[in-house]
Order: sequence, then structure tokens, then C-alpha cells
Amino acid sequence: MARLLDLITSGLSKYQRALGALGVALLFTACGAREVVVQGNFPKPLMDPLPLTVAVIYTDEFAQHEIFDEAAGRAESDWLVKTGDAQVEFWNTLLNGMFESVVQIKDSESLAAHQNTVDAVIVPAVADLQYTIPLHTNVKIYEIWMKYRFKMVALEDVHGNENGDLSINPDRYFADWTLTAYGKTPTAFLQSDEEAVNLAAVVALRDAGANFATSFSRVPDIATWMSEGLPPAPNEEAERAGATDG
Repeated sequence: MARLLDLITSGLSKYQRALGALGVALLFTACGAREVVVQGNFPKPLMDPLPLTVAVIYTDEFAQHEIFDEAAGRAESDWLVKTGDAQVEFWNTLLNGMFESVVQIKDSESLAAHQNTVDAVIVPAVADLQYTIPLHTNVKIYEIWMKYRFKMVALEDVHGNENGDLSINPDRYFADWTLTAYGKTPTAFLQSDEEAVNLAAVVALRDAGANFATSFSRVPDIATWMSEGLPPAPNEEAERAGATDG
């Protein structure tokens, strides 16, 4: 009988521990972060491309951009929204539709490969990203605000380091401007909150693209640069200097 009681007590103890572990697991699952990896369809813009060859540099911060929002209370969830991959895909598509030629510079090797072939370099950055979540309601309409900062620099002011990384002289940007974008889930009839957040982010990206395409040539520094003519390539400058000296 004693052995039987020991077995029963041991069994109940294990069962209780199992229930406790399951409860903790469920608790963490309920409070765990909701993760959204933004994905979407980004068509090429229908416009006459500008007669420019531009390079684009996506920093690690931009290409891996994400936002983590910690829950304010037990009734809410943490959110992790990853936009990096979608950012690169979208801006590659947009820029290739806006300009005659676009190249991506990732390291010293690709920098060397495009010497004397690029009119200017664009460096985009996500300056801010905010969103609103409908709490305590079944209406899945989300809103996302994005703020970008763009800089343009001559290729000669981009330098490759010994480890292959790139560096840019912060005092040599000839254009520096910001733009905002807004995205809202167009319908409340979606299957999940994650789907609603993703769709709002896609709408925000498309809005950013429309703003960029329509305002690019009106940015004062860009307008001045384009009206005065593109700077000659380094080899042309050398030839002109030689002719002057002679």
C-alpha cells in the first residue's frame, strides 16, 4: 500500500508539474511578439525615365530595418514588424523605373566596378516608422506612417575600406531631403491582425514611391544640380585640365 501511495503521489506530482509547464508555455505564447515580415507586390512605375545613371547604397540598417513595439499591458501583444526586405525590393523597382540605369553598390568591389559610370549615388534611410493598432475591437484597420531621409552624393565621395565596407564623407552630400508616407489597411475584413499590418505597410511603401517620383526633380538641390548639368566624369575633368595646361 505504501508503495502504491508513493506511486500515486509521484504521478500526481509529475502531472501537476506538466500542467504548470503547459500553463507557462501558454502564457508566453499569449504574450509573445506578433511578427510581420512585410511582403507585397510592387509594380514598376509607368513614367519616362530620367536620363541619369544612379547608384544606390542600402545600409545594413536600411536593408534590415525592423520596428519592435513592446506591449503596454497584459491585454496587448508585443509587435515586431520587419520591413527591410520589402524596402529593398520596393526601392529597387521604383528607381529602375525612374532612371535610365540603376546599379547597387554593396562593397568596395562593386564600387570599383562602377567608377566613371555613375552620375550620382542615392542613400535612403528610414528616419521614423509609427503605426496605430485598433485595441479592444474586431475592426482590423491599421495605419502606418513612415518618414524617409534621402541623401545624394557624387561617386567620388564614396570610399571603400580595407575590409570591403563603404564610407561616405558626411560633409559631401549635395542633396539631403525627407519625405513622408502614409498607409492604411483598406478593408477591415481580413483574416488576421498580421495581414492587416502587412497591407498597411505595403500601402505606405507605395505612397512613399509616389511622393518620391513626383517630388524628386523639385527638391531644390536636385533641381539646381540637374539644371546646371551633371558634373563631368573624372576622366573628362583630367582631359580638360590637360588641355588648359597646354
